[in-house]
Amino acid sequence: IAQAGVVEQFEILPAITIAEPVFVRKGDAFVAALPSDELRFSYGIDFELSAIGNQWHSWRFDPETFAAEIAPARTFGFAHQIEQLRANGLIKGGSLENALVCSTDGWINPPLRFSNEPARHKLLDLIGDLSLLGTFPTAHFLAYKASHGLHTQLVRQLLNL
Repeated sequence: IAQAGVVEQFEILPAITIAEPVFVRKGDAFVAALPSDELRFSYGIDFELSAIGNQWHSWRFDPETFAAEIAPARTFGFAHQIEQLRANGLIKGGSLENALVCSTDGWINPPLRFSNEPARHKLLDLIGDLSLLGTFPTAHFLAYKASHGLHTQLVRQLLNL
């Protein structure tokens, strides 16, 4: 964004108001949009691998801190899945420089940029998926163990408000 720049759009999008909680869930995973006076994103993850474990990150929307606190969080994957992903034609642009790889023994390519980098990356995923709305409602978006699928289900619900 810093290199490409921002182009101001002149189309006025209808505001999405969150008056009551809106949520979707699957098992113990969920994502919710809660009424709030500020735009905030909170994300929790929980993995059996001790290198990841249970992590949370909460961030109040601020374009100034996004570049330093959220954007640098790399995607992550698991060592035992790498060969299968490659065989299926996936992760073509993935490398040990732009993705974290975790094994049962810990991170294959430390150091992490943040102690909770995986949770921050999931928060970044949520922000990206919510961008499908065209505008962010003023809300507290809260997610736990969610996925792109749950994120986009929430987007569909919000578009129907």
